[in-house]
Amino acid sequence: MIQAFIFDMDGVIIDSEPMHFEVDIQVMNYYGSAITHEQLEQYAGMTNPEMWAAVKEQHNLTPSVSEIIEYQLSNKIEMLTSSEMEPIDGIRELLAELKARNIPAAIASSSPPVFIKAVLRKFDLLDHFECVVSGEEVERGKPAPDVYLKAAELLGVKPQDCMVLEDARHGVAAAKAAGMKCIGFVNPNSGNQDLSQADYVVHAVSEVAQICQFE
Repeated sequence: MIQAFIFDMDGVIIDSEPMHFEVDIQVMNYYGSAITHEQLEQYAGMTNPEMWAAVKEQHNLTPSVSEIIEYQLSNKIEMLTSSEMEPIDGIRELLAELKARNIPAAIASSSPPVFIKAVLRKFDLLDHFECVVSGEEVERGKPAPDVYLKAAELLGVKPQDCMVLEDARHGVAAAKAAGMKCIGFVNPNSGNQDLSQADYVVHAVSEVAQICQFE
């Protein structure tokens, strides 16, 4: 039996990848460059600083990475706040099942802390997680295992006793590098993600309960 359950956030808790893609394309246009949806897919699961450092170099953008992120993040939070988005189907039920079984839950996301908190506050989910860790709060972002290892440490659980739910290639790689079991969630809105490293693959969050033997 698993001792803890760790969630990625973007594309798992919230179907936010379309919003990320839309804002990031708009940001590039604002700075006089262009990027496609397909080009952005390769960065899914990476932290903002890592992603924009790579994009800045590749596209020869003039502003600093911090300037780009400040502009991007303000636009992203504004869009989130004004939207009528709800958590991905099955997430509230899965969190309720974990709570009923006294299995602690955590968030390990590449998003900035301010965006993670904004999402959880919007959905009134802050109280459902024992801890929240951003990839920007550890030395290395996904696909390095740091964010997942930090979450396990804060939960007081061994990595091998944790189950992770991920939708992106970098995230699955991070979970497996941490020595955790990983469920790959196929979210079409997250783009073409290779989830073959995952221990299990699901097309709906409702399938997770059976894998974890909750049913």
